[in-house]
Amino acid sequence: MSENDQSAGGNVPEYSVSEISGAIKRTLEGNFGRVRVRGEITELKRYPSGHVYLSLKDQGGKISGVIWRGSVSRLGIVPENGIEVIATGRVSAYGDRSSYQLVIDQMSFAGEGALLAKIEKLRQKLLAEGLFDPERKKKIPFLPELIGLVTSSRGAVLHDILTTLSRRFPRPVLVWPVAVQGEGAAAQISAAIEGFATFGERPDLLIVARGGGSLEDLMAFNEESVLRAVAACPIPLISAVGHETDTTLIDYVSDQRAPTPTAAAEMAVPLRSEMVADLAHRGARLAGGLSRHLQLARARTEQMSARLPDLPGLLETAHFRLDERGQRLELALPMVASRARQHLMSLEGRMPSAAHFLGQKQAGLGLAGAALAAGIRHRMQQERAGFTHARLGTESLRARIGLDRARLAGIVGRLEAVSPEAVLARGYALVQDGHGKPVTTASGRSRGGAITLRFADGTRQGRLDPLGAEKKEQGDLGL
Repeated sequence: MSENDQSAGGNVPEYSVSEISGAIKRTLEGNFGRVRVRGEITELKRYPSGHVYLSLKDQGGKISGVIWRGSVSRLGIVPENGIEVIATGRVSAYGDRSSYQLVIDQMSFAGEGALLAKIEKLRQKLLAEGLFDPERKKKIPFLPELIGLVTSSRGAVLHDILTTLSRRFPRPVLVWPVAVQGEGAAAQISAAIEGFATFGERPDLLIVARGGGSLEDLMAFNEESVLRAVAACPIPLISAVGHETDTTLIDYVSDQRAPTPTAAAEMAVPLRSEMVADLAHRGARLAGGLSRHLQLARARTEQMSARLPDLPGLLETAHFRLDERGQRLELALPMVASRARQHLMSLEGRMPSAAHFLGQKQAGLGLAGAALAAGIRHRMQQERAGFTHARLGTESLRARIGLDRARLAGIVGRLEAVSPEAVLARGYALVQDGHGKPVTTASGRSRGGAITLRFADGTRQGRLDPLGAEKKEQGDLGL
């Protein structure tokens, strides 16, 4: 080493790594205590610990930043990549890696970010009021008769929508031209929507459309007056503002959002050629289904007809059975009647007849009369013998004969009194059933049973009336 080098090295102060890092840290934190930095968020990362790491960049540089977990909920906005913000915090150096970063505790939108903040605030307000609720959405008609269009009279939007409607399914369109950006645009759009709602020939569907643009260009569709007019509109409304990536608050309030004006026209009406093809397809399917149904019904009918028995054969069999049973009945009836007659005759043979009963009584009476006559003769013989032996006087004998005659007359009268013939002669009748058995009681006899009435001069036939008929007749007479 040369002498000059040694002298030069001796004049340069020497620091350790820790000393130089600490000096830099103190210098940065001392000179840049609390600062506000404007830049675009990039390299945003959220960690499970809750800390958020990001970078802020502009055209000339980039600075790292960190949001500690305790400050995330107090930022006021939700940081996202690509948003230009103004971050407030302090500069902090990290000596172990010779790096520095901005510790952020506040953040707000810058430029468009301010507009986004305004939009977000209005969005939260309308969301709380329920203007974005799905239950408020009205159903888009399948094929509207009249379509109302709110858009600029200049530009490609009107041409695209009319061309698409004409290509898909031509429908009458009522255009209400308005300014879609700049001063007074929101008032015109609100007036057009309210005007269609009160129009004499009210459209069945409204389309609010404009082409793409910057956030400032689309701000008319984020105005509260426009959003409330859309929410109060009784007509189903499709919003088609900007390109597919553009989102405005009218998209949340409308009944249907279309990514582009052309897509809004496609949502408004179906494709006529597809409907015709679908109708033809459905008609073919219907005809085919009806043909198959008829074939199945015809086959089922033929199967059922094949399973049914032959009607003439059934009738012929029925006639044959009827003739056979009629013949058997003709043969069976005389046999049944003969058996019944024999049974009745056997019962009649076992039952004593009235003639036999009366004959027995008459025989008894004859025996009694013969015995009485024999007794009378014997008595007369005894009397005659006693008269002869006792030699009674004539007067005494006559008196005794008169007394005997009187006794005989009394005995004959008593015999005639118990004789059935005498009873019949006094007006009584002997009642017998069909078998000749005397009927002595009214109970136990069937209604309409055959009876025989024997009088003194002959017999007559009759039938029994219902039991209780006499009581009924007495009741009718008031007895």
